[in-house]
Amino acid sequence: MDLIKNLCTIIVFLMLAVLALPLIGAGLGLMFVIAAFFVWLLPILIILNSDKTSGGEKLAWILAIIFLSWFAWIFYFLLAPIKPRRDYWYE
Repeated sequence: MDLIKNLCTIIVFLMLAVLALPLIGAGLGLMFVIAAFFVWLLPILIILNSDKTSGGEKLAWILAIIFLSWFAWIFYFLLAPIKPRRDYWYE
């Protein structure tokens, strides 16, 4: 009698696991989409927090990343700032 109970319990758990697979797959897919969005957003956040450029040049780099390519981020690190910064020192 215990053998039948154990087999029924195992069968029920296996059926529940099979039914839960789409939910697990959807959860993993959602986590993948969120991670991919964060990886896409990361260069924009780095440029926003950078002190290398400011104002219009920073906006131009962000627009280049959004509309041209994610590789514009690499060019940002190699080329920015395009114009030399003017630091004013007051005494």
